[in-house]
Parts: sequence; structure tokens; C-alpha cells
Amino acid sequence: MTTPTVWQPLPEHIVNKLDPEYVAFHNEHILHTRLQHQRPWDPAIRSKPTVPGESEPLQVGNIKDVKLSKFSVRVYTPEGDAPEKGWPVLLYFHGGGWTLGGIGAEASICTNVCKRANCVVVSVDYRLAPENPYPAAAEDAVEALEWLYNKGASEINVDVNAIAVGGSSSGGNLSAICGLKASQLSPPVPIALQVLLVPVTDNTADASGTTHASWRENKDTAWLNIARMEWFKSNYLPNKEDWTKWDASPYFAPDELIAKAPRAWVAVCELDILRDEGVAYAEKLKRNGVQVEVKLYKGAPHQIMAMDGVTQLGKQMVSDIVDVIGKTFGTI
Repeated sequence: MTTPTVWQPLPEHIVNKLDPEYVAFHNEHILHTRLQHQRPWDPAIRSKPTVPGESEPLQVGNIKDVKLSKFSVRVYTPEGDAPEKGWPVLLYFHGGGWTLGGIGAEASICTNVCKRANCVVVSVDYRLAPENPYPAAAEDAVEALEWLYNKGASEINVDVNAIAVGGSSSGGNLSAICGLKASQLSPPVPIALQVLLVPVTDNTADASGTTHASWRENKDTAWLNIARMEWFKSNYLPNKEDWTKWDASPYFAPDELIAKAPRAWVAVCELDILRDEGVAYAEKLKRNGVQVEVKLYKGAPHQIMAMDGVTQLGKQMVSDIVDVIGKTFGTI
């Protein structure tokens, strides 16, 4: 009998820190899974879910796709009648290292926010690397924000004075970029809240852990390990001179621009290599007078939000996201 290859090992020193529910699921469903960065590149891999364990999407009032210049957005609208001024709206960016995912990605979180926070969610199907490297995703993110502000009222019945931006991982990166870019647009776009979920904020980070210790401390954590993150970065940011541009790494934005960013809610996971750069960006926002709340999920690996169908930690993170958005909009 052939022993299956262990592609995603969990060293004992990591197992002892991880959420037990995650460990059990990992050992049953992920341990022997060969992830995308461990295979020859084929864009067809995007047809499969990026992370296993997501809950089933909830029923909402309506789902429709809108084509923009080089990409589309998917619009989730709640059931019932819109408020007099239109629905409040979350502009959402999925994760996947600027490489994976698609228009149906993270439908669970999109429908949970739509239904439970009673707002429209616009999920952006931004162009992906390696076919479309930097700055394609950042350009699409800003175009989506401008479209939402300029056309959202007439095309999807939203209140353009009640906009939040949010996203996970690479999507958190794009959300932070929108939060910075909003003040530079003409007219400026008022954003009530940025929801930065395990965001990439500093693409100079590396295995040495010199700038962010979590890269060293969590180098053996499964799923988003250093090899996988460097694969994502090489796909999207193949040119080193781009790593410190603020529309690639928001941490390097100048203080005068940071000071104009909207209020932020930043979620980080204890056992994530990206943990400390998320915290560092939050601290930079705070130093420049921006109101920020940081939530640390103990025992959680990077992808726990997308595992809300199999872990209580994932469910809690989704509920926390719904809560902060709904309270910002006054809908819950």
C-alpha cells in the first residue's frame, strides 16, 4: 500500500498553538493536498475553491454581474425594500494572492454581510496575475471604487455616502489601497470604514523576519507558508522596484496620505506570517490620527475566515465582520 505524500505538514510546535478544530480538519482534508504553488501553473486551477471549509452562501434578494472596463463586479442585494437614500454598500475584494479566485470567490462572506448587515455587497472580479501583474489589480480596485461612487446610485440603488471597503489577504491589500486613494480622486470618495482582513501591507517582508517577526515565527504554519507567499508575490510583483510603491505595499504610503485614510477595522490571525505587517499598518494609521481597531484571532491560521463552515473561529470572524459593518451603517 502506497503511503500518501504529506504536502501540508503540521509540525508539533505549530499543532500545539493551532485551534484544535482547524487541526482536525487539516489532518483529514488538507494534509495530503497539493496546493497551487506546488504544481505546474495552469489557470484552470482557479475553478476550484481557494480554501476548503467555507459555509454555504446565504440566500439574498438579488445577484447580478456588471461589466466594467476590463473586469466585472458581482452585486449582492438584500431582500426587501431599499432605504430612501439607497442601500449602504460594501466594496469587497477577495483573497488569493492576486493570483487565485474569481467572481464567485468568497460568496459566503459576501452573502453573510449582505443579509446580516442589510447592505449591498459589490464583489470585484479584478484581473489576476501572472497574466496581469501589478498594477492591474490596484487599477481595477480604484476603477471599481470610482464606478461605485459615480454610478452606484443610478445603477444599483446604493447610498454613495455610505460606502465601506473591505477584503481578505490580497483583497485586504486592495482595500487599503482604496482607502488611501479615495482622498486623491476627483471628487474625493467618502469611505466610512475600511475592513482589512489579514491584509498584505508590506511586500518587502521576507523569511528573515527582520521587518515583521511573524514571518519568522510562523514560517512553518500550513497553507500560507513562506514559499506560497513568495509564489504569490513573484506572480503579481515580479519587479523588486515595485515592492515599496504604496499602491503595492500600503505601509509605505506617506504620512500625509495615511492621515486622510478612513476609520479601519483590522483582523489578524495569531499563526499567520502576515500578522505583524497588518498590526504595523494599523499602528501607522493610529500614529497619523486614524481611528483603528485591531482584532487578533488566537490559534488561527491565515485562512480561518474562509473556513467558517468547519470551525467556530471562522464563524466568529465572519460574525465580527458583519457586526462592525452593520454598526457602521446603523443597520443592526
